[in-house]
Amino acid sequence: MSRIGKQPIVIPKGTEVTIQKNVVKVKGPKGELTRIINPPIEAAVKDGHVALTRPNDVKSNKALHGLYRALIQNMVTGASTGFKTTQEVVGVGFRVGVQGQAVELTLGYSHTVIFELPKEIKATATSEKGKAPTLTLESADKELLGMVAAKIRSLRAPDVYKGKGVRYAGEQLRIKPGKAAAGSGAAAK
Repeated sequence: MSRIGKQPIVIPKGTEVTIQKNVVKVKGPKGELTRIINPPIEAAVKDGHVALTRPNDVKSNKALHGLYRALIQNMVTGASTGFKTTQEVVGVGFRVGVQGQAVELTLGYSHTVIFELPKEIKATATSEKGKAPTLTLESADKELLGMVAAKIRSLRAPDVYKGKGVRYAGEQLRIKPGKAAAGSGAAAK
């Protein structure tokens, strides 16, 4: 049995899970999420828990068992408490601002980059003196949140020499030393 798949998913108070055929719907204070489950895996709500079962121990069914358990757990967590990610915009003159569902990023290009957010994501931008501006994204859908955060980071990925660009808060970068640190051995020849 899958070690992850066999664990029951606890449904917190204020969150409602309904399963009809192979469609799982989770409704909570932070939003409503829906996911379709492949037919060999079955889900059922029992005594405030969601339990997933598989018909046999075929390798693909084992993989799907753990996968769908993790996805449904993320849906329950997202609908009840939500997910949040923070990004820093590091660089001289780099700025970030939020107007409705549009994020305006000044990233050292000749133009301002405007990124339209999906309606399921809420964004806030903060700027403190002496610190890099930050962009905080919140959503009930962990998968969508991760994709949007990765897309924003890809607009200006951190530079390996100076470290400027969009990075996740707390992300550790390996900065390369550059040409000056290569030594004067080549110049002496």
